[in-house]
Amino acid sequence: MYASAFGLQQAPFSIAPDPRYLFMSERHREALAHLLYGLGASGGFVLLTGEIGTGKTTVCRCFLEQMPEHCQVAYVYNPKQSAIELLRTINDEFGVPHAPAAPGSAETIKDCIDPLNAFLLASHAAGRNTVLVIDEAQNLSIDVLEQLRLLTNLETTERKLLQIVLIGQPELRELLARPELEQLAQRVVARFHLDALSLPEVEAYVSHRLAVAGWSGALPFDRRVLARIHQLTGGVPRRINLLCDRALLGAYSAGVRSVDRRMLGRAALEVFGAMPQRAARPAGQRMLRAGATVVAVAGLACAAAFAVWTNRPHAVAAASPAAAAAAPAIEAVPTSAAGVPEPAATAAAPDAATAPPASDFRLAAVLPGLAGSEDTALRELAGAWDAGLPPAAVNCNTLAARDLRCFRASRAGLDLLHQLDRPAVLTLHFSVGSSRRQAYVLLRGLDARGVILELDGQPRSVTAAELARWWRGELLTLWRASAKDSTTLDARLAQALPDLPAAMPRAERISRFQLAHGLPPDGMAGPLTAMRLNRASGVQEPRLQGN
Repeated sequence: MYASAFGLQQAPFSIAPDPRYLFMSERHREALAHLLYGLGASGGFVLLTGEIGTGKTTVCRCFLEQMPEHCQVAYVYNPKQSAIELLRTINDEFGVPHAPAAPGSAETIKDCIDPLNAFLLASHAAGRNTVLVIDEAQNLSIDVLEQLRLLTNLETTERKLLQIVLIGQPELRELLARPELEQLAQRVVARFHLDALSLPEVEAYVSHRLAVAGWSGALPFDRRVLARIHQLTGGVPRRINLLCDRALLGAYSAGVRSVDRRMLGRAALEVFGAMPQRAARPAGQRMLRAGATVVAVAGLACAAAFAVWTNRPHAVAAASPAAAAAAPAIEAVPTSAAGVPEPAATAAAPDAATAPPASDFRLAAVLPGLAGSEDTALRELAGAWDAGLPPAAVNCNTLAARDLRCFRASRAGLDLLHQLDRPAVLTLHFSVGSSRRQAYVLLRGLDARGVILELDGQPRSVTAAELARWWRGELLTLWRASAKDSTTLDARLAQALPDLPAAMPRAERISRFQLAHGLPPDGMAGPLTAMRLNRASGVQEPRLQGN
C-alpha cells in the first residue's frame, strides 16, 4: 500500500523469501561454514539450530545451492512422521523404488532400508556423496532419531555412505542432549547455533532492504529508532520485517516519510500484541566460533548463489568426464591444513549480463595460460576508463594524475563487487605440481550464475562456486576522484540526499548516506563512500555488465 507512495518498486519488508533481499550476517556465514565443513567429514550428523526467524532457512537454501556437483541431496521439510513414513519419504526424495517384500503385505522398515542401502553403495561406487537434509528437526521423535542414527551405520571400509544435516529450533539441542540419544550426539561432526543480528547488523539489514526496494534520500529510521527496532525485535530478521513494514504503513497513513519512536511503539503493539522488551543476546552467550579456516569457507561459498536460489532438483549429476579429466592438472592453492581455499562473501542477485553460457566451464582449463603480472591486468582495467596514458606508463601513481585512484581489498566478496559496480582485477591462486602461481583476470560483469570474467579476450560466465575455488577475495579497482573533491563533496551529498537540511553537519550527512547504502556509518568519506557517492550523484564511471 505504501510502496508506490514512497517511490518504491515493492514493499521492502515482505517476509516472502525474495533472493534479491538476501542479507547474510557474519553469523549466517559462520553457520554456512559449519554446514560446508560437515560435508567434508566422513559421514555422521551436522547440526544447525536457531530461534524462530533467525534465518535458518536462508542458510539452508544457500547450503543446498552450494552443493558440489558430485553430491546428491534429499530435503525433508516435514519430519513429523513415524520411522517407516520418514524412510519412505527419504527413498522417494532420492528416487529409490521401494515396495513390500510380499505382495499385499504391509511395508516394513527393512523393505525401505535394503533398496536405500543398495542405492547408497551404487552412488559411492560412482563417486557421488549422498546428503539428507531435515528441516524443522525439533519435531523428530526419539524413535525416528534412533532410526536416523542407524542409517549412518550404512558404510564401507572407507567412509559412511550418508551425511545427515539436522536443522531446527533450540529444542533440537535439548532433544539431542537426552541420555537415550547419546550415541547419536557422539556422531555430530559439526554444530552451530544461529544467533540474532547485532545492532550494527540491524542497521545494515534495514538499509539494505530499503535500498534494494528503491528507497532514495534519508532513511525513514534514525539511529535512535533503529536502536529501538533492535531492542523490540531482539535482532530477529522476521520480526524486524514485520515491525518495519507496519511502521512504514503508519508513516504513510500520517503523511510523513520518517518513523519516530512513538509511531514505532504503536506498530509494535499492532504487530506483537504487546510491547516486547527483548534485547539481543550478548556475544558471550553465542556458541564458540569455528576456527578462521572454517569461517573463511563461508565467504564466497554463499556468494551470489543463494541470491539466485531456485528450486533446483534434489539429485545433482556428477561432474562431466571432460571436466574430471582436466581437474588433476591444476589445483586450488590451499590456505589451511584442510586444504580449503579462502573465499569471500555474499551478493544480491543482479540482472543477467550477456556472456556465453558455461554450465560446465572450469577455470582450471585456462588458468595456467593466464599467469601474468598485475601491471598487465591494471593496464587492461585502465582501458575501460580511457585514462589516456601509454600502456607502459599505466600504474597507480600515473593514474592519479588523471584523477583516478586505485582501491584494493584483500577480503572482498561478490556483495562488494555488486556494491562497487565497476570493473576490477581479481587475483586467482592456483598451483601446478608444487609450484604456486597467481593469475590476474578482469571482472566484466555479474550475472545470475556468478561473475563474467574476461578470459583470453572473451567474456565467460563463471559460477560463484567455481570462482570460490580460486579467488580469496583480493581485488584491485579504480574510482574517479576530483582535484576539487573537498569542495564538491557537499554538492554530491546534497544531490544524493536532497531531503536533508543544509545546516546538518557534514559528518552526519555522510553517516546518513552510508546507512542508506549499506556502509558502516563512520561519517568519513573514504574510498567506498566516495565510490557510492559517485554512483548516486551521476559521476560517469565504467559499470559492470548486468548490474
